[in-house]
Amino acid sequence: MEKYYKRNIDNILLDWSKEQNRKPLLLRGARQVGKTTAIRHLADHFEYFAEIDFNDRKDIHYLFDGTYSPLEICQLLSILIRVPIIPGRTLLFFDEIQSCPAAINRLRYFYEKYPEIHLIAAGSLLEFALESLPSYGVGRIRSIFMYPFSFEEFLWASGDEFLAKAINQASPQNPLPEAIHNQAIRQLKAFLVLGGMPDVVARYCEDGNILECQRILSELILSFRDDFAKYRNKVPALRIDAVFRSVAEQGLGKFVYNRVNSDGNTEQIRTALETLILAGLIYPVTHTSANGIPLGAEINEKYRRMIYMDTGLLQCILNLDLSDFFASSDI
Repeated sequence: MEKYYKRNIDNILLDWSKEQNRKPLLLRGARQVGKTTAIRHLADHFEYFAEIDFNDRKDIHYLFDGTYSPLEICQLLSILIRVPIIPGRTLLFFDEIQSCPAAINRLRYFYEKYPEIHLIAAGSLLEFALESLPSYGVGRIRSIFMYPFSFEEFLWASGDEFLAKAINQASPQNPLPEAIHNQAIRQLKAFLVLGGMPDVVARYCEDGNILECQRILSELILSFRDDFAKYRNKVPALRIDAVFRSVAEQGLGKFVYNRVNSDGNTEQIRTALETLILAGLIYPVTHTSANGIPLGAEINEKYRRMIYMDTGLLQCILNLDLSDFFASSDI
């Protein structure tokens, strides 16, 4: 059985499962950040686990056309997949739900008509499906976003839980002792190079093979690029790829459209950038003068820096010299 590395979201999911007035849960985030794995881990707290993959089971899409009630849907699903779906005892998981927009629309009715069932949904490229739906249950569905491993989670996976606890307890008034600080810096260097994509972290924790981690990162980048054609029809996949590369190359400072190595016009580049943000691959950071609280009172929407969701992906796409990075004493 594949080893599970604990995540901060585990407690959030467990707390959700214990709520009395519980809404169906939509777990959102970029591809490959560990959504399905976290949900399967939550299933360990249930007697039964009913997992429906809407990519694989297109034969059941008809159940969500509005003909059947949530109770009837569960009864029919139970027969089809041969798993009991019982309130309080079964975790019902709709995976790749973006493949069945009708199922997204039906989530709200589970809260209204069958709230006792534990229902959680997730999917890759889910944000694009949600964008096309005018409303999918505001106030009746709870959304939680998931991201790659944080530095704290990376330390947990590496077996450095005591170091993670020491960092959390440190402060300017009570700093880390130098030896522990140096250990933290060494781990931070590794984290910056590897990033927090679960497959990479898991491989590194197995045998510390940095070259193998680089191979996994390269494959992840290739899979993300393969997805570009599935995003939207508004902009060509090649344009999205050019912007994806340019975000890495521009690095610090304001993102400048005319520095993108592409023959597309400004509007196409802007749309491509918004598409990457929607996919969760790129995060926008908006400038603020920050003269007081709230910070948002003095933001400058025209000055935005774009950063990758993961530093491992960033160093891999730029083909950085990792030996030079590890050899340097200057972080």
